[in-house]
Amino acid sequence: MTANNYEIKENILSLPKENDSDVYHKELNLISWYGKPEKFDIRGWSDDHTKMTKGISLTKDEFINIAHAGLEKLGGNT
Repeated sequence: MTANNYEIKENILSLPKENDSDVYHKELNLISWYGKPEKFDIRGWSDDHTKMTKGISLTKDEFINIAHAGLEKLGGNT
């Protein structure tokens, strides 16, 4: 996928690489794909954002539902 197909609008969270030898680190971003409205996006990225892993893009409502389900599973507040 080329840089013309997406635009990272906001980086919300970047997790460190699990090992020093890893190429990718995971990020939660707001991304616009192909000029469409931005979505929450979770995937692995190379440090220079030229390469990415498979990931998932979610609408705001989908992201909220998943976050609530995760918090509930962990015993947190929803």
